[in-house]
Amino acid sequence: MFVSKETDVSRTNSFSGRISIFDAVAIVAGMVIGPGIFKTPSIVAASSSDEIVTLSLWAAGGLISLIGALCYAELTSTYPHAGGEYHYLVRAFGKKIAFLFAWARMTVIQTGSIAMLSFVVGDYAMRALNLGPNSSSIYAALTVFILTAINLKGINPSSKVQKVLMIGMLLGLLFVVIVGLTVSSEPLQAEKANTTMAFGQAMIFVLLTYGGWNEAAYLSADVSRNRSDIVKVLFYSLALITFVYLLTNFSLIKGLGFSSLVTSNEVAADLVRKVLGEEWKIFISALIAIAALSTVNAVMITGARTNYALGNDFDRFGFLSRWTSTDNSPVHAFIFQSGIALILIALGSVTRSGFVTMVEYTAPVFWFFFLMVGISLIVLRRKDPQRQRPFTVPFYPLTPVLFCLSALFMLYSSTVYTGIGAMVGITVLLAGIPFIIFKDVNKKGDGTI
Repeated sequence: MFVSKETDVSRTNSFSGRISIFDAVAIVAGMVIGPGIFKTPSIVAASSSDEIVTLSLWAAGGLISLIGALCYAELTSTYPHAGGEYHYLVRAFGKKIAFLFAWARMTVIQTGSIAMLSFVVGDYAMRALNLGPNSSSIYAALTVFILTAINLKGINPSSKVQKVLMIGMLLGLLFVVIVGLTVSSEPLQAEKANTTMAFGQAMIFVLLTYGGWNEAAYLSADVSRNRSDIVKVLFYSLALITFVYLLTNFSLIKGLGFSSLVTSNEVAADLVRKVLGEEWKIFISALIAIAALSTVNAVMITGARTNYALGNDFDRFGFLSRWTSTDNSPVHAFIFQSGIALILIALGSVTRSGFVTMVEYTAPVFWFFFLMVGISLIVLRRKDPQRQRPFTVPFYPLTPVLFCLSALFMLYSSTVYTGIGAMVGITVLLAGIPFIIFKDVNKKGDGTI
């Protein structure tokens, strides 16, 4: 049972306005523009016939993300809430589906991403500082400890850290772009070097690199009292992200040449080494570590808010709902989230295939719930027609239908093109079903603060 709309709005407004639009854009952009942009360009180029097709794939990723952002803009402005997507799923489908989503974020999506990216920080810190070969796991765990400690101090300190990391990352990317645009490259190659991938597989990596913009939903209650501000956050973030990705790929194509881009495993490192020499590998390693730090911090901020909403709605997880008014932080949610991430880091230390396994682990579960959020927009239009909507998605219902079809396609592709990690992620998701079968008594309605 939901609390009244008036109570919902008043309680949400009681903690709104803690961060600015710029802060929110920094968090979202910092989550999206991560280490993926240093890894995926060569993979995407390998599926393209030429540089124009490669850039078109990246532009298509921005367009698909924009379609999704239009849907999220209506949901976030209509139902601003710290629980984000969890809150929409509760309203549209009830608590069973919403619980599975919160369970998935707690055990698969967010924590898997935190572990995966913390390994990236550890790996590149090890390379930059010439540390021992087994030190990556230690620095991955330290990343989780340090960023958790900062976030426990509240949204303002963590958002300030996020701005510093994002600015450092963008300056580093700008340096790589300038190097690529100014160097005299080999002639661009019009033919594919070694195409082995289908369009669907290429888009997995494109949209993986764009992934994270939807996390703005978890900041809708932290942005200013004007509900339309979260719409600005979505569009400003995506405009910045798309521009950065297109410019980065263009500079890599120009600087390395298309055929060299296809065969490169470390595109940014290869470009800078080609122009400035081998000694610049420390700079590249530090840059990628900063990019990963930025993403881990942003994932922590939004992930803890889903755990908080879960604790508010289910007595069994009630300990997650403690929110300190002095620090504006869901303390227990952060600690519990970090504990799971550390367990996954420990597992990754044993397997040493952490990054790839975690991509497979998270992808199908992520796209399934992305699809459910798209459907929730259509459901809520029917269930709650009198609700005031500060922003309405244009060309309804065509836009949400296109969004749902793209999510369904990515769900199919992420299942077909991934390995055992996907099955493990799905198994962990299904492990949440017993909590639904053995009913947990609701205590606070819809998780409203």
